[in-house]
Amino acid sequence: MRNFALIGAAGYVAPRHMRAIRETGNRLVAAADPHDAVGVLDRWFLDVRYFPEIERFDRHLEKLRRGPDAERVHYVSICSPNYLHDAHVRLALRVGAKAICEKPLVINPWNLDQLAQLEAETGGEVRAILQLRHHAQLAGLKERLRGDAGRHRVRLAYVTGRGRWYHASWKGAEERSGGLAANIGVHFFDLLLWLFGDAREVEVHENDRSTMSGVLALERADVSFLLSVDFAKLPFAAAPGARTTHRSIEIDGREIEFSDGFENLHTRAYEEILAGRGYGIADARPSIELVHRIREAANRA
Repeated sequence: MRNFALIGAAGYVAPRHMRAIRETGNRLVAAADPHDAVGVLDRWFLDVRYFPEIERFDRHLEKLRRGPDAERVHYVSICSPNYLHDAHVRLALRVGAKAICEKPLVINPWNLDQLAQLEAETGGEVRAILQLRHHAQLAGLKERLRGDAGRHRVRLAYVTGRGRWYHASWKGAEERSGGLAANIGVHFFDLLLWLFGDAREVEVHENDRSTMSGVLALERADVSFLLSVDFAKLPFAAAPGARTTHRSIEIDGREIEFSDGFENLHTRAYEEILAGRGYGIADARPSIELVHRIREAANRA
């Protein structure tokens, strides 16, 4: 059994990590978040040390590090706002733990070099959550495309309706979230690169605080993409308490709708990481670099 600590316990995605820690037979021993609405911890674990200050959390992990192995923290799961991921991965490595980080691993690609250097210096390990690679339907698509040297026409649409709170939060601030391409799009750009190869050209046609669209020329595909948090962009009527997310990929005119099948992807990712596999800095790099290019193209438009 491994001991985990969690940064960002009050956030939207944190329960998926708590569930993954529990379902892989491990335990959460410490959590940090400046917002103290962390009662969700009790749903998964009953004896978690909680810290509203990251400094006290850091000190606690360092204290555990000096104790017996059965008490030290082996992994730190990072679910904090995007702009803090880099700092919190560093914290994990510094206290002798391995880091499991939510998307995007970093906002700017040059930070990856620094993390890779620190990973080598500490002997630690950084793993990124690239959960769409674990989606059964998409993994099957990857297998069907294996050995296919042809060029494809691809349309990607990801619309996830968000209320006015989104733009008032850190997610609506590009310097903190990386913008729409990083905050809601990076997993899908990783998927496209995984399926069709590296990006050669990038164009952004529409860019406002709620919607981004454009085209990509990849090694084996020409892609048009739409990302949006605008309820009006959904292909169905939105209502409180009802479904507000639409995910679709169309390849050569054939739609692959994959709005379902997301329930256990974090657990699958944890299983791979704990088995000594998972996806590291080099795997995350292409999508981080592509998102940076998209952001630059959007700012020029």
